[in-house]
Amino acid sequence: MPAISRPARQSCDRDDLRIDAFLDMLSAERGAARNTLEAYCRDLEDFRLTAGRLANADAEDVRAYLANLADRRLAASTQARKLSALRQFFRFQISEGERPDDPTRSIDSPRQSNALPKTLSVEDVERLLTIARQQCQEPGQSASRNRRALRTQALIELLYATGLRISELCCLPRSAGTSARPFIMVAGKGGRERLVPLNDDAREALFAYCNALPPDHAASRWLFPASSGSGHMTRQAFARDLKAVAQKAGLAADRISPHVLRHAFATHLLSGGADLRAVQMLLGHADISTTQIYTHILEERMRQLVESHHPLAVQPGPDD
Repeated sequence: MPAISRPARQSCDRDDLRIDAFLDMLSAERGAARNTLEAYCRDLEDFRLTAGRLANADAEDVRAYLANLADRRLAASTQARKLSALRQFFRFQISEGERPDDPTRSIDSPRQSNALPKTLSVEDVERLLTIARQQCQEPGQSASRNRRALRTQALIELLYATGLRISELCCLPRSAGTSARPFIMVAGKGGRERLVPLNDDAREALFAYCNALPPDHAASRWLFPASSGSGHMTRQAFARDLKAVAQKAGLAADRISPHVLRHAFATHLLSGGADLRAVQMLLGHADISTTQIYTHILEERMRQLVESHHPLAVQPGPDD
């Protein structure tokens, strides 16, 4: 199992052992990444701290915990995630013969709003890309500033062309920028790999960036090397550079993030007629239900199709 951060233990009790066994299962059988395992661990430890027990908790403990989360004014989505972690933990206990019942079975998930993810219009993305490209052509700038501009352009072009997670983008290997193939291999969540196609603009931006790298970066295993502890560019550094480009493009900085560009990739594909399962594969979602947040786009497209082409559709008159 990948090493994860755990609170310091005074002693190893039954709850500790069951949490460890549960995390081992997630890692071995589901290929859960370290960040996922740490999130589950935090949620289970939070419940144990609040309820005073975990493995032998009952339904009243769970209800009291949810009330506590509401008193702490945690978002409904956060409450639902924590309840989901508990459900999976108790089902694991049942499968292992540790207990006969699931105390979360009769508990309803907190109601979540149907808020859609932030996204950008095609015009907004075009403005963003235009500014990123222009920054690479500013006369009289130093070599280091030009390299940074080329890196920012390559990151934005690549993110919008592929819809990669920011963690996947920052961790791309150097070979992703030097291959002549029109696609790259991406290592996603849980170690799952997938092929992602590249458009011409993204490939050209990558080649221009790689050609501008100084010789001492040639030995790096990363496509976007940096002096960070990981050796590659951090998500925070890219988010900062992205917001700077957005401001120059006249876009509100609070509307822009790497994740918003990922949403724009999916939204624009579906609006253009892409199949939902194809978008699922490109985004690297293990479950189609994760991709279904975008079904509102498909529903709107079908409505427009019927209104435009159905013989009985009411067409507005000149006085309507």
